Amino acid sequence: MNILLSLTFVLCWSSGFVGAKLGAGSASALTVLMWRFLPTAVVLVAVAVVMRSAWRGLTARDLARQTVVGVLSQSGYLLSVYHAIQLGVSSGTTALIDGVQPLVAGALAGPLLGQYVSGRQWLGLGLGLSGVAVVTLADAAAGGDVAWWAYTVPLLGMLSLVAATFLESRSRSRVAPSVSLTVHCVTSAVLFSLLALGTGTAAPPARGSFWVAVAWLVGLSTFGGYGLYWLILKRSGVTEVNTLMFLMAPVTAVWGALMFGEPFGVQTALGLTVCLVAVVVVHRGGGRRGTSLTAARSEPEGNRWTRSPGSA
Repeated sequence: MNILLSLTFVLCWSSGFVGAKLGAGSASALTVLMWRFLPTAVVLVAVAVVMRSAWRGLTARDLARQTVVGVLSQSGYLLSVYHAIQLGVSSGTTALIDGVQPLVAGALAGPLLGQYVSGRQWLGLGLGLSGVAVVTLADAAAGGDVAWWAYTVPLLGMLSLVAATFLESRSRSRVAPSVSLTVHCVTSAVLFSLLALGTGTAAPPARGSFWVAVAWLVGLSTFGGYGLYWLILKRSGVTEVNTLMFLMAPVTAVWGALMFGEPFGVQTALGLTVCLVAVVVVHRGGGRRGTSLTAARSEPEGNRWTRSPGSA
């Protein structure tokens, strides 16, 4: 996997937790999410009208599958993250719960995809979970007056994203990342607009900080984070893209230190180091064809995970 591509993905995805915190201070979760996806959907639809080649050959079933994937990977996942933060769950704890996703995906890969994870990869996944726990354990313990059930909200979002990942992985159709992103964002724009209108929270606040948060989320989190997520998933497979998720909690801690003055001490640095080691271990463990989760498929279906979407 291209290191620069992976680094950019980690930064963009982790920026979503920071953007959620920025937006939470000025409006409700539904308001932020509605205005995050409305302009995004308009831009992507306009691009799709001009660049129609990526849409050729798509069937109604392909579009329906991508719509469901969008509901799970964006609408359900993001609503849980934003709602959890508004309930008082910190961004670090939310990132920790989200960081469990690789272990869940790895455990389900065998029964759902007929693949397996090598011993070295399991070692890396275990290290990654340990690193994430080191970074966020103190934060989770200092939950204060936050209700216990609030911590189950991001858990539901994590499971929603796992379900979307496997639903996409089981598809035999090759859908360009630009098409997937467009369908997902249009689906989210419609759902969040309906929810915001139904709850009377559609009107945006007059604060400039709200629009700064929206611009942050549209540019970095949506186009950067989700676009790269599906691109890397198609190139490298479920295990490798989800292993990068282990970096989200410590990187989110860095974002918080730089933007909000949150403490960044030895514990955070140690967790970040362990997570980096975990990524290296998993990537090396999946290097040989036939032992990696991403290469355990037979032809021609297996080629979808080792080539870019536009390659022959």
